[in-house]
Amino acid sequence: MSRKIRVILAVLAACALFGYQSWRKQQTSTQATTPSSKALHAEPAPLRKLGQLAFKPCTLAGTAGREGIPAQCATLAVPENRSAPNGRKIDLRIAWVPVSEDGEAHDDPLFLIAGGPGQSAVDTYASLAPVFAGVLNQRDVILVDQRGTGGSNKLACDIDDDKQAVSPDDASIARITQACIDALSKHADLRQYGTTEAVGDLDAVRAAIGAKQINLYGVSYGTRVAQQYAMRHPQQTRTIVLDSVVPNTLHLSNIWARNLDDALALQFAVCTKDAQCKAKFGDPRGELDALLTTLRKAPPQVAYRDPLTGEQKTAALTADEVAGLVRMFAYMPAIASILPLQIHEAAQGRYAGLKALTSMLRTQMKDQMATGMQLSVVCAEDAGMKAGAAQDDRGTVLGDSIGHLMAQACTQWPKSSVPADFHNALTTPVPALVLEGQFDPVTPPRYGEEVAKSLPNGRLLVLNGQGHNVIAAGCMPRLFAKFLETADAKSLDAKCLDALSPTPSFIDYNGWTP
Repeated sequence: MSRKIRVILAVLAACALFGYQSWRKQQTSTQATTPSSKALHAEPAPLRKLGQLAFKPCTLAGTAGREGIPAQCATLAVPENRSAPNGRKIDLRIAWVPVSEDGEAHDDPLFLIAGGPGQSAVDTYASLAPVFAGVLNQRDVILVDQRGTGGSNKLACDIDDDKQAVSPDDASIARITQACIDALSKHADLRQYGTTEAVGDLDAVRAAIGAKQINLYGVSYGTRVAQQYAMRHPQQTRTIVLDSVVPNTLHLSNIWARNLDDALALQFAVCTKDAQCKAKFGDPRGELDALLTTLRKAPPQVAYRDPLTGEQKTAALTADEVAGLVRMFAYMPAIASILPLQIHEAAQGRYAGLKALTSMLRTQMKDQMATGMQLSVVCAEDAGMKAGAAQDDRGTVLGDSIGHLMAQACTQWPKSSVPADFHNALTTPVPALVLEGQFDPVTPPRYGEEVAKSLPNGRLLVLNGQGHNVIAAGCMPRLFAKFLETADAKSLDAKCLDALSPTPSFIDYNGWTP
């Protein structure tokens, strides 16, 4: 596989199509649900029942600097193909984070639905755990790894093959795609891993734990799952929280490049509207475009220090790597505030900083997204994914490489059918809280406006200066818990969000101007 294809695939997995993935390194563990070493030498803890499911103690892997999170874990076997109930089964990995000791659990738990498509809900929870402190005073939290992700028959394609050195414009994409199909088809029917099947799984878990109703928190692609659940099971849905929402009406059609450019215009304007930043860096977007042109013509060999190991290394810095880094940082404007400085440094021929960051990002994101499951979702559900549809992306930061690669892969990928009303707007009286970040590079605020207008008991909150996945920003965790308590979005006093503002750009490595 050529380096360019590997970089594109890595960027795609890192940024995902809709999803947000924290790039902070997580502590490693044999499994996210492995009991602690002390527990291995103690008497087996009694199983805890929740409805029909028997759970055993486990520890969810913590993020760097934090201990693991105590939880209860179980599996639920569901038919891979519900039209063939006696056929192959999928063991869904489930984690239950019980209500806090001082809290009192209501009988309608909160389900977290991860993004991507391709993220694991169980593995995602640790990075969001502080957000759920208020929720855990009133409700249990249930994490279900969507089929094809995490511990639920993960569909991961091996993209680390250096045997081929070919251009992404030739038959290599077809060979790589077919190799992935052949490998995964040994243990999965790739037509059975879409959103509709996942919704059926969520309701099976709801029934198994004995909950008459549930609350849903979905982030990014997870908002598609949450909306589909509310459409199919309105009586079982108490509330929905849609964080960085993907409208049901959206057909993915190479939207990433234009949405990113729109968000970068807003984020770079933070610099150009500041006199000192503008005087030092001028036009960050202009410098970025010039840098990408230079790198496409002749990627330089860069000596840099690996920020994870401290080793001195030398490697090429490519335009695709920089574009992927810019997109990933744009998800988090507080981190993107360093981009004008790093871009300016590279424009002067000092590439080490950017190369160190791209290396760190690629390493930390490796294997965290189930690419096969992602293709099963996108290729079946998003009719706009057609070869040649990315022409309008030329001239953008991302360009058309990702769109071309995905479209070509989708011509081969096995596809399921979707319900006729799959792309209808969600119209429901279910109480809904819709959240958007002003600077979101993948699901911009206009998506939230579209979704909220058909939800009579819904409310849209756009968080100033924020990016993608905004549930942790400012006072949002408190508002989140209050909404789950009252099931009334319109009565929330959200004035506390007015304190949010864009993060100033770094002027130098000491930070921004006071």
